[in-house]
Amino acid sequence: GLTPELEAELLGERERLGRSADLVQAAAGAAEALSAEGEGPSAALALASAEQALAAVEGVAAELDAVRSDVRAAGVTVAETAMSLRSFLASEQSDPSRLEQIGEQLQRIADTRRRFGVEQLDELLERARLAAVELDEEAAGGLLERAEARLATAEAAFEGLSAALNEARAAAAEPYAAAAREELRALGLGTGELVVELVPRDPGPSGVDEVSFLVRTNKGMPLASVASAASGGELSRIALALRAVAHEQAGEETVVFDEIDAGVGGTTAHAVAGSLQRLADRAQVIAITHLPQIASVAATHLRVSKVPGDPDQTRIELLDDDERQAELERMLGGAEFVESLTGGEIALPSS
Repeated sequence: GLTPELEAELLGERERLGRSADLVQAAAGAAEALSAEGEGPSAALALASAEQALAAVEGVAAELDAVRSDVRAAGVTVAETAMSLRSFLASEQSDPSRLEQIGEQLQRIADTRRRFGVEQLDELLERARLAAVELDEEAAGGLLERAEARLATAEAAFEGLSAALNEARAAAAEPYAAAAREELRALGLGTGELVVELVPRDPGPSGVDEVSFLVRTNKGMPLASVASAASGGELSRIALALRAVAHEQAGEETVVFDEIDAGVGGTTAHAVAGSLQRLADRAQVIAITHLPQIASVAATHLRVSKVPGDPDQTRIELLDDDERQAELERMLGGAEFVESLTGGEIALPSS
């Protein structure tokens, strides 16, 4: 819908509408200065007085008779001009909605210029012309047919890959769930059950099925999603079990757990520590923990602390054996508490 003249026309109309009040004021002032209807002096009254003065000597001097004729003609012109000004005032109306429409149209032109990287409307129109020519040439060369063929090929490839992915998931689901159940038993969830379920979904980047993990943490309870059925401690252990089993196939060099021990303690914390140790046989495991049961099985300890300041800073320190001993005592409640329980001895793995 763009034309070479459109932008200039819109800018001119916007300028006029934006100065509507100035136009009315100027026309009203000019009309009052010319019209004989006002109370003050005006051009019409001045010309009428001049003609009346010359009428007193009509026929005496041909030159003055000619001047009087010019004054009379000027009076007619002034009267007609005043009428034109009053007509303009009667028709001139400010339209805020039209001003808004013009602003939207100019913005659309500016956005389109920016989108296609051109400065002038003429350049944009030339781009549009060239694009139309290109489309005509492509259409003549079977653009639509080639696009449909490529789409059909891509859809067939997607369907094949999705089917293969579905088969692989279906084959891996039960062995994966069984291995996870074994891991869960080692983590103290031996009465629970975990099932991997494949549910059809709309086609997407991950295929045509959704993978869900369903658990039953107590006998007699229905299977439900992990998020809704597991408590905080159970959720941590389930996440650890799933990750430990998945790693056997994924084989990452480093696995990071941020407070995987949340919601667990006591004997269960020892079970979590054991699972982390088994995973550490296959990869480097970094675990952020507040539990001494888990920290005690680590081969290397890093202490993270906050240093007050402006701004506060975080300090990370590598601990030697004596510092590890002291830090574990602190996590357990202090040296006196440890002494009361164990006689002061804490077993640590060798560095």
